[in-house]
Parts: sequence; C-alpha cells; structure tokens
Amino acid sequence: MDTGFLAALIAPGSRAAPGYGRLTPRDRVVDVACVLIAFLLGLIAVGDVNPPPRIGPLPHWLDLSLCIAGALSLLLRRRWPVGLACVMIVASTLVPSVGAAAGLALFTVAVHRRPAVSIPLALVSALSALLQFWLFPVANLRYAYWIAVSFTALATLVIVGWGILVRTRRQLLASLTERAVRAESEQQLRVEQGQRLERERIAREMHDALGHRLSLLSMHAGALEFRPDMPSEELSRAAGVIRTSARDCVEDLREIVGVLRSQHTADGPGRLDELVLESEAAGMRIELLADVELAEVPDAIGRHAYRIVQEGLTNARKHAPHQPVRLSLHGGPGVGLSVEVVNRLEPGAAGSGSRVGLIGLEERASLAGGRVEHGPTADGEFRLAAWLPWVTYDDGRE
Repeated sequence: MDTGFLAALIAPGSRAAPGYGRLTPRDRVVDVACVLIAFLLGLIAVGDVNPPPRIGPLPHWLDLSLCIAGALSLLLRRRWPVGLACVMIVASTLVPSVGAAAGLALFTVAVHRRPAVSIPLALVSALSALLQFWLFPVANLRYAYWIAVSFTALATLVIVGWGILVRTRRQLLASLTERAVRAESEQQLRVEQGQRLERERIAREMHDALGHRLSLLSMHAGALEFRPDMPSEELSRAAGVIRTSARDCVEDLREIVGVLRSQHTADGPGRLDELVLESEAAGMRIELLADVELAEVPDAIGRHAYRIVQEGLTNARKHAPHQPVRLSLHGGPGVGLSVEVVNRLEPGAAGSGSRVGLIGLEERASLAGGRVEHGPTADGEFRLAAWLPWVTYDDGRE
C-alpha cells in the first residue's frame, strides 16, 4: 500500500464535501436515509443460516447488534470515509448483515476521494466476495457460488462508478462556480479600470482644452492687477476678453463632456485661425506656416492636431511669454500631418512645468498611430513636433 493511499486512509473528509464540519439539513436527511437503508438491507441477512455457514452461525442478538452498529457507523462516513470503508469491507466478509453498510461506505469513498483511492478499494471489496460466499454459501445450486461472486463484484463496480460520476459532477459544478466568480471579479476589475482610464482621459481633456483658456484669463487678470490705472478703453477690452474666455471655458467643458460620453463625435476640430488670433490678442507673436487647413483633415486627426497646437501655444505663453512662436502645419493624404511649435527659451525655463500636458499629447498621438517629440534644441529653442497619420483609401475617401 503506497503512502498516498495511507494518507487517504487516515485523512478526514474533504472540506469541499457536503457535510464537512457543520451539517446542513440536507446532510442530516441523507445520513438518516443511509442508516435506514443499511439497516433494512442488513435485516435480510440477519439469522439467515440456510445453508449453514462454514464457521458456525452467529447468535441472533449478536448478528442484529452488528447490523445496527454497521448502519450507525455510516454517520462517520464523511469524517473518515476511507478508514470506515476498509473496516466495513473486512467486517462484511465475516458478517454478511453489514454488507449494505460496506457498500454505502464504499460509495462515499468514491464521492469524496479520487479514483486512485476508490478503485483499489472496489477491487478489494470484489475479491472479498470470494471468501465471504465460501464462508456463507448462498444455496446448494450448481454455479451458485460464482453467480453470487459475480453479482457482488458487478454491484461493487456500479456503486463505485456511480460515486465517481457524482464526484465528477460536483467538481464540474464547483469549477463552473469558481469560473463565474472569477469572471465577475474580472468584470469588476475591468469596470474599475475603465472608470480610472475615463477619469484620466477627462483630466487630459480638461488640461488640453481649459489650460489654454485659463492661461488667457490669468494673463488679462494679471494685467488688471498690475495696471489698475489703465485707460477705461483698455480696461473694458481686458474685461471683455476675460468674460469671453470664461464663456469659452464653459463651452469647452460642455464639449469635453459630450465627447467623453460618446466614442464618436459629430463636431469637427477647432478652428486654427481662431486659436492663433486668441493667442495674439493675449500678446503673443506667432508666425504661422501652413499649407493645409484643419478643415481639410479628417475630424479624428484634426482634433488631435488642434489639441497639440493648443498645448504648444499654452506652454509657450506660460514659460516664454516674451518670445515669438513659429507654428508649422504641413502634410497631405497618404503622407501624414506634421505639426510643429517652436519658441525660444527664456533663462530658467528649460525643464520647468509638470509636463502633464506633454505626456497627454504623447498618449493621444500614440493612440492615433502617430508620435510626438518635444524638448530643447541646440539652438536654444523649445520644439514640440508631432506626426499624425492621414490615411487614404483607393476610392478617394480620407
């Protein structure tokens, strides 16, 4: 007998099996049913001494007591299934009235243990029938001995096969339940990840769209703070710019929420000329070099290009407010769209800022299949350059 079988012999019932630990009402009903079945079937063999056994008949009271003890022992079948089955198999060889209890114990082993344990026990039980029916002949008929042995062996195999089937079904249900729980957990994780990514997208859109407007507000509000004695005409114009920028912030915010609620949007990219005029009204000097209009670009690429230009102008206004900016926009169908924003660096401006907006541009361009480069150049300038794919189709659509 190998060590694995010995471990199964002394090990308690499986924690996954019904009835381990605290019994459920179903377990109690099954236990009572097993005890009654084993007792009623055992009564058939109690006192049956025709033909007489080779080792002498047992006293009726002792045979009945062993039948009752064997039936009641099934209450321990979940706790020590293999050990109980071994005891019952040996006992049934010498006391036929506990044979039914031995069969139910063997069924429990097949349910609670792997086939490598239950099948050898089934073979031992079938072989024990050779000795049992030699000690207790069933009839004085020809071939009665082999008929009884064969029937007992077949019944044993059916019992074990049924138990293995029940075990397989339980394992399948447990596996399906585990998969369902895992799938639900993974779905919850995907939902949480989607929510996190959505919040990150909202944060990037807020930074890209509102950063430009708010920088204009900050510049004009600063002018009002440091020039309280400015002429009324300039004061009115600055207040008008602040009011207009605030209104545009609200419109941008409404647009962002609308875009994020739908994967596709019917609104095209913003107008580049309006963006340049707004920046020039704030005091920036911009040189525009463009051989393509954003209106000619597909909406998906045009929106990305607009945000890249917007971020580049915002950064130039924040970190180099007194330096001119060169804005270039070139490309075409099949070639791609190139966007470049270049401004001279002011002392101490290199490396300043959180670069959150630039990181957002990199992710935006990467999702579109393009790329973004940024950083100071050897000429003392800061360069933000992006390339976005402009796909063409054979039928002329873009």
